[in-house]
Amino acid sequence: MPSDQTQIFILLVSVVVLLVWGRFRYDLVAFGALIVAASLGLIPTEEVFSGFGHSAVAIIALVLIVSRGLSSSGAVELVASKLVDPERPLPLHIAIIAAMGAGLSAIINNVAALALLMPLDIEAANKAKRPPSQSLMPLSFATILGGMITLIGTPPNIVISAYRHDTVGAPFAMFDFAPVGLAVAIVGISFVSIIGWRLLPSHGSIAEFEKDIRQGRYVAELRVGEQSSSDEFIVRDLYPKADAADVHLLGLIRNGKRRPGLSMHETLRAGDFLVVEGDPKAIESFTGQSGLEFAGSEKHEGGVTAPGLALTEAIVPDGARIEGRTARGLQLLNRHSVTLLGVAREGQRFRDRVRLLTIRAGDVLLLLGTPQRLLAATDWLGVLPIEGRRTEVIQRTKAGLSIGIFFAAVGLAVAGLMSLTVALGAAVIAYVLLGLVNGREVYTSIEWKVIVLLASLIPLAEAFERTGGAELLANQITNLTQGFPAWVTLAALMVVTMTMSDFLNNVATTLIAAPIALSIAAATGTNADTYLMGVAVAASCAFLTPIGHKNNTIILGPGGYRFSDYWRMGLPLEVLVLAVAVPVLLVVWPL
Repeated sequence: MPSDQTQIFILLVSVVVLLVWGRFRYDLVAFGALIVAASLGLIPTEEVFSGFGHSAVAIIALVLIVSRGLSSSGAVELVASKLVDPERPLPLHIAIIAAMGAGLSAIINNVAALALLMPLDIEAANKAKRPPSQSLMPLSFATILGGMITLIGTPPNIVISAYRHDTVGAPFAMFDFAPVGLAVAIVGISFVSIIGWRLLPSHGSIAEFEKDIRQGRYVAELRVGEQSSSDEFIVRDLYPKADAADVHLLGLIRNGKRRPGLSMHETLRAGDFLVVEGDPKAIESFTGQSGLEFAGSEKHEGGVTAPGLALTEAIVPDGARIEGRTARGLQLLNRHSVTLLGVAREGQRFRDRVRLLTIRAGDVLLLLGTPQRLLAATDWLGVLPIEGRRTEVIQRTKAGLSIGIFFAAVGLAVAGLMSLTVALGAAVIAYVLLGLVNGREVYTSIEWKVIVLLASLIPLAEAFERTGGAELLANQITNLTQGFPAWVTLAALMVVTMTMSDFLNNVATTLIAAPIALSIAAATGTNADTYLMGVAVAASCAFLTPIGHKNNTIILGPGGYRFSDYWRMGLPLEVLVLAVAVPVLLVVWPL
């Protein structure tokens, strides 16, 4: 029978191979390895599921919910809309949006930060008549770099802090990561803004890009409410906001009748309807920024600010209930509390009102309602929802309050008045009470595959350390760097960690590398914090492949990138990170 050390090595190597292969879900691989380890007696029975109660798991879950609340409040959109300008030169645009992405990633999950800023970057590329591939990768890399600045910015920092608490007795504080993380982020953003984007190929022609962007544009109706009509203004006053959101104003409806022409000089009144054309995100953004309402939203409880409202796109197949009929004729709003907001039909513009339009097979419908009602309504209508084409309706009036709650929670944790876990939990409760996230969204906001992965790997990492596996690998690294200065050992550990992170999930990489870092410190009699911080930085730097970090995967399609494009900018960036991080680590966390 092989020794425990040999068995844990074989098991972890098998996990790494399966994760790199990608044939099976990574959470299933990790959970399967956990069960195998428990069956072999490598993990005590009472500790098999201890990872699910670990503080790192709770913090990551709470950060994801808080990120959802901040985005639902429009806080990010409010800041971004003031800073993104397609007229700027490309290097300046990249510098600003990359700095914005890094700043957001320091306070919310970096995947959420990219998801919020990517549509703005694509919109700016569209208006500037350039392919999005020139700016999307710099933005993705910047959000990864920004996550290194704070404890909650990226999972590796959370995992390293929890590991330090378990082994040394005290976790890293919220801003312990800031000196190194900020230095790396500043240099990295400078690189991607000035040099990095020039190393990228410009995939896709402008014509192809514009064609893709214009797919899924809808003709929709927006209502002028009592509040938005209190300040007298004419249709023409809305043109600057419409242009900024890439929405076309097609006309005005009053008392059920369309006014002649574009009605540019008509004074808007309560109850008027504006006919607009745009994609769902653009229509949603223009609606919020101009103070208008979605047609029919007044009949939803809470109106347009009701929690949980979303826009969903669905295709009308042959034989659907709605084919050959109108939304009003079917009493869609009265029966299901779902509004037909827009219709897309091969780029055609309609003069009929949307709710009175006879629907044809092949039309794409834009529906407004709560997720539960949308699900029931699409099934009843016989239409097919398009996967991944849901746009959440933002509650912009609560932006300031959501920001205040978040910073209050962080302030309480930094001041030591409350643990970070409890402070974030209190913020989540406040967001639920405010309606920024509903009960269902509390659970859907959490990326459960990551939670299962982390909870499964924590006991495996502990077994890896307990059986002496970490000490064995640490000795190999120290032997290879023997006779060299201590910083060479640190750099070697970071190179190994970076290489693993380019092919593994960064959480898995951190859990494997953290025990090795502690063993190196023990073997060399040096400061363990230096090596732990080095692992945190290196585990976050997955720039060579589209599979190393979820943000790199997200931009793969929209940017039209190939697998080989990532190393063009990623390799020099990783070298630059090492060149900056090692000396800063030696100054801030001396060996």
